Amino acid sequence: MDYLKSLSLNTQGILCLVGAVVFLTISDSIIKWLSPTYALHEIMLFRSLFALLLVFVIIQLEGGLKTLKTRRPLLHFFRGSLLVLANMFFFLGLATLPFAETVALFYVAPLFICILSQPVLGERVGAVRWLVILVGFGGVLIMVRPGVEVFRFTSLLPILAALSYAVMQMLTRKLGMQEKAGTLTFYIQLAFILISSVIGLSIGDGRYNNFDSPTFDFLLRAWTLPGPADFALLAICGLIVAIGGYLISQAYRLGQASAVAPFEYTSLPFAVILGYYLWNDLPDWISIVGSGFIIFSGFLIVYIEKRDNRRGLNRHPHKEY
Repeated sequence: MDYLKSLSLNTQGILCLVGAVVFLTISDSIIKWLSPTYALHEIMLFRSLFALLLVFVIIQLEGGLKTLKTRRPLLHFFRGSLLVLANMFFFLGLATLPFAETVALFYVAPLFICILSQPVLGERVGAVRWLVILVGFGGVLIMVRPGVEVFRFTSLLPILAALSYAVMQMLTRKLGMQEKAGTLTFYIQLAFILISSVIGLSIGDGRYNNFDSPTFDFLLRAWTLPGPADFALLAICGLIVAIGGYLISQAYRLGQASAVAPFEYTSLPFAVILGYYLWNDLPDWISIVGSGFIIFSGFLIVYIEKRDNRRGLNRHPHKEY
């Protein structure tokens, strides 16, 4: 512990972020593993219930239940709802698409954030950023391959997840929420629990599951009681999501966003390893090229953010679960 404290704040932030990436990618792989058996909203409900147990521990460490008091409960719920929507799009895509491809497509989120920064925040985007955005979306077109036989509409789901996530981040930045990390995490998990419960009560009997599609089956499947092994996986999933979310908050609290943010992309090689080990999935060369364009554009956006940070502009946002 003394050794960690001796490291620079940026180094501590980077270590926290890499740890978060590992935890959250494992959580995503667990959900993909369970997707052929359980409904998405059932998995999300169990995950959030277990995550909330650890969140309560974090809240106690940050000052107790009094930190949950807020003047903007509806704002918290709306922000949480956007993240629920982003998660649902992401995991619905994950049920059908290769693991690494889904993760790579989600990384257009910084490009959406850059696009939205002008109309929502009044920030000037500029010609260089627009060029970077075009490069990134060129990578998306390469991966999605519109107009060819292998085009899959499910490839659009991670992109919709990225857009929902970007809107959520814009809301956070515009309103400048200052609550503690544990408080924000609590209301996020509460939104997951409430929305998943409502969906489960509405369609959890499976009566609308009349589509011959793994994606729709994952969304509309009837709830079933998890067995002991799957219940343990759901518990692990919830706990590591809470840990991952907390580590992300710590990463961006300790380190400069421009120094920390590029390490979010370490999830992609980790996703390739897990995808190959668990499902024997390896990206084809077209997906690798498209991913390269997306990641390259993401690094350029981070570089531009770092340059603009010196001029007093806003910091780069981060991923939450």
